[in-house]
Amino acid sequence: MSTSRMQWEQLLSTRRFKVREGVICETHTPATLEGAAGLRSDFHIDHDRVVFSSAFRRLGRKTQVHPLAPNDHTHNRLTHSVEVASVGRSLGNRVGAMLQAAGSLPAGYTPFDIGGAVQVACLAHDIGNPPFGHTGEDALREWFRDPAHAAWLQGLSAAERQDIQTYEGNAHGLRMVSTLEMYRGEGGMRLTSAALGALIKYPWTSDAQPAQARGKFNLYRTELPYFERVAAELGLIRKGEHEWARHPLSYLMEAADDICYAILDLEDAVEIGILDVHEFEALFSHFGEMERVWRTQDITQKCAMLRGIAVGRCVAEVAEKFMLHQDTLLAGSFQGKDLIDVCAQDIKRTLLDAKALASQKVYRHRTKLVTELASYPCIGTVLDIVVPAVYTQVTQGPQALGARQALALGLLPAMPEHGGSLYLAYMAVLDYIGAMTDNYAANLAREISGVGIL
Repeated sequence: MSTSRMQWEQLLSTRRFKVREGVICETHTPATLEGAAGLRSDFHIDHDRVVFSSAFRRLGRKTQVHPLAPNDHTHNRLTHSVEVASVGRSLGNRVGAMLQAAGSLPAGYTPFDIGGAVQVACLAHDIGNPPFGHTGEDALREWFRDPAHAAWLQGLSAAERQDIQTYEGNAHGLRMVSTLEMYRGEGGMRLTSAALGALIKYPWTSDAQPAQARGKFNLYRTELPYFERVAAELGLIRKGEHEWARHPLSYLMEAADDICYAILDLEDAVEIGILDVHEFEALFSHFGEMERVWRTQDITQKCAMLRGIAVGRCVAEVAEKFMLHQDTLLAGSFQGKDLIDVCAQDIKRTLLDAKALASQKVYRHRTKLVTELASYPCIGTVLDIVVPAVYTQVTQGPQALGARQALALGLLPAMPEHGGSLYLAYMAVLDYIGAMTDNYAANLAREISGVGIL
């Protein structure tokens, strides 16, 4: 396998790709008044395509930490994604300026292009998450891995079965932007190669060795050909048959996400009364600039000020460490778990302590546990009725459908094809359920169970 060093000129490619009659080829963004006048860069166009997508809007009704939270101030996936994008843009801009100062930024690019590419990736980083957050992922996986449901997986290859049994929000995020949204089946949003590269944290398939070791992956078989073309364009280092080195900017996207959820999950917990403000304050008091914070009596304002101080310190430190480790990032040989892992001890320790506190007092809070437990029968109710109907339709045809199964197929956006690919039919089921908001999934399960018939 190649061990060459990745090059910024390739890594920042603005080429977009479409799919026509199964062939992946380059597409060109139509000339616009904004583009002609220099008012919208390629990454601004990417940004707008994500923001105006239905999948992005649905994040407003999807869980961040607290499912179906009653408090309007509590973060959902949409507000979380917007804030991560803001931090990611700051990280990218800072790194871009450093690259420019070091003479490493290719001609024709500005520091804001680095910030723009990272911002797009951050906006889309949760776009494939199902209802009920990570618990929704677990519920989908558990249903398809249940031995009682093994009959419905007959006929799938080992790789296809692995995909179907491992709903992965990261992989569905790539599927959303490159297959399902905008130009459906023809390249999706057709984002720039650089933005797609920055989006991919786990550039391997579900059966690749890193996926077995880490339980995470970004590439379903459905998107593998598309990503292969993007990876070649970016010059990503191939590490295995279906495995690549990460795009360096994906580490900034990941860091922005880590910074936000480590800090903001606790801010939410203070807002809804799960955590005392003094516990939140104690985590960040060593960052300095505290006199004004201590004089502030309003709890919400105090948390906001602490958050701002902490995020600022983290952004400066992560950008510095990115530049320090640039050579290994470009060589695909970075040894840290992530950029936070190589940060100064006070930064690293604070974020780890924040996550530990959230794990102890927030993620295990009874109100969260009860709703998460309810998500399993909720998602299971929908799968119980849809999957057998899809299997029968694909393998035996419409004449074999029972009356209930025929009704169940009416829930899907499109009828599965008799004699077609069972794998693609099940991917469509995962698309259907994964796209649901928390509210929609809960209401649908209640209605089809008969509980909500009156």
